[in-house]
Amino acid sequence: MSDRTATTTKIVFIGAGSAAFGVSFFQDLFATDELAGSTLTLVDTDPAALERMAGLARRLNQATGRGLRIERTTDRRAALDGAGFIVNSVAIDRNRLWQLDFEIPRKHGIRHTLGENGGPGGLFFTLRTLPLIFDIARDVAELCPDAHFINFSNPESRIVLALGKHTGLKALGLCHGIFLARWFVCQILGRPEREVEVVGAGLNHFQWLTHIREAATGRDLYPALRALEKDHDPSFTPLTRRLFHAFGLWPTCSDDHMGEYLPYGWEAGEHGFDFAGDEKNRAYLQGLIEDVAAGARPVPEDWLKPSWGERAVAAIGGILHNRKRYIESGIVYNNGAIPNLPPDLAVEVPLVVDAGGVHPVSLGPLPDAVAKLLQVQAGVQQLAVEAAVHASKEIALQALLIDPVVTSTDAAVRLLDELWAINAPYIRPCV
Repeated sequence: MSDRTATTTKIVFIGAGSAAFGVSFFQDLFATDELAGSTLTLVDTDPAALERMAGLARRLNQATGRGLRIERTTDRRAALDGAGFIVNSVAIDRNRLWQLDFEIPRKHGIRHTLGENGGPGGLFFTLRTLPLIFDIARDVAELCPDAHFINFSNPESRIVLALGKHTGLKALGLCHGIFLARWFVCQILGRPEREVEVVGAGLNHFQWLTHIREAATGRDLYPALRALEKDHDPSFTPLTRRLFHAFGLWPTCSDDHMGEYLPYGWEAGEHGFDFAGDEKNRAYLQGLIEDVAAGARPVPEDWLKPSWGERAVAAIGGILHNRKRYIESGIVYNNGAIPNLPPDLAVEVPLVVDAGGVHPVSLGPLPDAVAKLLQVQAGVQQLAVEAAVHASKEIALQALLIDPVVTSTDAAVRLLDELWAINAPYIRPCV
């Protein structure tokens, strides 16, 4: 039976030139009938990337018969007028600046993993990204104040924290990290992912699985995980497993992402992100998109099926049609969702969405030791946001000096000077 409904909306996708995320978002959008007939407005500052993704959207719209109205523009303000939902995936000169975020601290003796959401890299992602996010937020407040803002840009926790503390935006961050954690768990359990349900709470890329259950029966699978993990390949996600042994719960979402928040995160590898491989994959994907959009190649079969782990379209459909939909994990302003973490913090917990908006599901307090570990990172994120909001180099230094990844005052000062100069074109007060 069709889910087609007369209720439609306008979805504005800012940063639509993002090929990798754009494809997964389109997969979900065109795989459902819930948003048939709605308007999809694609926004990007790169006209070529924008036209490429608009062409793909038109092709998928035609192939699925969803009847969406596809628009594209480089004018963000024109796009936002009348929007019900904004999906954000913007990044500023992503790979070039990110690579500097990783290499410059390492040059000064800082041992870290990815340099994106934690450590010095997380700070500079915050400093250069928040001014743009606040520009968008001001436009939303003026042009579509009732719209829901769904964020996929990193650093997720800091963006949602800043918006929750300093704006009235209806902000929700989404990440597929909890599903990646389930994949790791299922490798040890020897089970397909569809047979396992996980529930977690904590910070983005640093959730803790409070429950691991058999999907069909609700049976607790933690005993089986503890038994099987003892004999599993010791080279498999070793840092995660050390914390599992110490704290009793499985942390998300992978050694390198979680390791960004820990002074010993480098023990699981200091290789950083594969920038060269990413550029190669992007070039291939862009070529494929161009060919599919032009009709030179058939639409890949996977592109006509729902994506793995992205939940933006499910959230939009639940809110639009008042379907009280469970979303496994989302990043929200805390306000008591995790009672033993600060209220002015962005946390990641399960959600229910309906016409009333986004409703965090509190799992109660985290175990005391877990909460204390997360509280260290809470202060780092709070200071990083204030440094960005006020464009304060002084607060930025304080954020570095309380970050457990930073192990030298000299290194903190030197890397701050160097990365601040590089990012100066983007750093400015937000409020």
